[in-house]
Amino acid sequence: MTDININKIENYFFIGIAGAGMSAIAQYLAETGKHVSGSDRLFESSQGDTVKRQLESKDIHCYRQDASGISNKTELVVVSTAVETTIPEYQKALALNIPICMRSDLLAAVSFTKKTIAVGGTSGKSTVAAMIFHILESAGLKPSLITGAGLVSLQEKGEIGNAKSGLGDYLVIEADESDGSIVKYKPEIGILLNIDKDHKEIDELLEIFAVFKANTCGQFIVNQSNERSRLFSQNLNHDFGSTDKAGFCYSDFRQKDFTISFKIRNVEFTMNQIGQHNAENAAAAVATAFQCGVSLAASARALASYAGIYRRHQIIGTQNGFTLIDDYAHNPAKLAASIKACQFPQRPLKCWFQPHGFKPTKFLRNDFVEEISKSLRPEDEIWMSEIYFAGGSIEKDISAKDLINDLKNNGVNAFFVENRNDLYQKMMQNIKADSIVLLCGARDPSLSDFAHNFFEKMR
Repeated sequence: MTDININKIENYFFIGIAGAGMSAIAQYLAETGKHVSGSDRLFESSQGDTVKRQLESKDIHCYRQDASGISNKTELVVVSTAVETTIPEYQKALALNIPICMRSDLLAAVSFTKKTIAVGGTSGKSTVAAMIFHILESAGLKPSLITGAGLVSLQEKGEIGNAKSGLGDYLVIEADESDGSIVKYKPEIGILLNIDKDHKEIDELLEIFAVFKANTCGQFIVNQSNERSRLFSQNLNHDFGSTDKAGFCYSDFRQKDFTISFKIRNVEFTMNQIGQHNAENAAAAVATAFQCGVSLAASARALASYAGIYRRHQIIGTQNGFTLIDDYAHNPAKLAASIKACQFPQRPLKCWFQPHGFKPTKFLRNDFVEEISKSLRPEDEIWMSEIYFAGGSIEKDISAKDLINDLKNNGVNAFFVENRNDLYQKMMQNIKADSIVLLCGARDPSLSDFAHNFFEKMR
């Protein structure tokens, strides 16, 4: 189902509502006054208690995946590519002749109701979307937001933090290339951050992003620092990057501890973030906000108070000289950028990574090995535990141990700990008191708790 008029639909049911992409649209619709409910297998255990409570605070009714939440009052059932057609809710919707639509089609329908800013690229979408939203919000434009990761500023209010329905004209969304749904949007402003191998081969990604550009109704803004994204440049004056070919290039990058500073068009920016990639992300947000009428000075004031997003270089704390950082990095380019951002002089880095999915890990095996090998210093270490598997039918024909063995063959300090519950004891045996510990991984909803539990052991 692709012909969706959200103005005529009042009752929505989301299958898999606890997922980041699904929960964001559900919250947005609930905030606009729609009746929203949904189910998730996470609600079968205490693991889903927090997100259930957060959804219910938005008047979203949550159910187990037993079909009890769907009735004749349900007007539209929403699914994602992860939802199997055999589950009870899907079958009940078919039996009741209730229309079923993909999450991406519903997001496209929502985006048609606003001046949409769509952030695309294989890395950094959540961060740049959050930065754009924060700048526009600080400028008084009252934007809306539908994204994949919670903003710390919203989470501090007890929310999931990945959605907001504002009264203004602009809606900021992530445009996902991994499932091809990016081609469904017709944004007012399109942003292309980068093109690196992730989920799909480069040739296929180039085709998808070409359609994304063609569908953009207004300005198309690209990263001139990425060799592939710069091929899609529409106007150099609107672009961003670390090269002076871009209208919004950043320069004079400096990092001191956990603060970065840089300049864009001679305006000084200071942020409580780490890594040069975040200067690039900020340049993308500033270039976009400028197209919305926000001055560079106003953007600089806003980004000075930007608190970041959930599990993106989130500093859990410092204890006994160790600093623990939790990050969402999960593809080769993101993992390499995360590692480099956490490499401080005279402070060794111990990075742990939990790959997710057997198919994507196998697809990206050589790329992971290459990027990790290039990014680590001689004093750094990479640790991995077994691949996270969320369920379903897939051939388990690769192990994280295979990647570790490849890295060892490259001369890297690489270690495999099959069960991550054994990580603390083994990693911390020979750790220096001034080390940085970086925990990375995605998709697994228990990773945040794992990081906080790890930190408690450091006390």
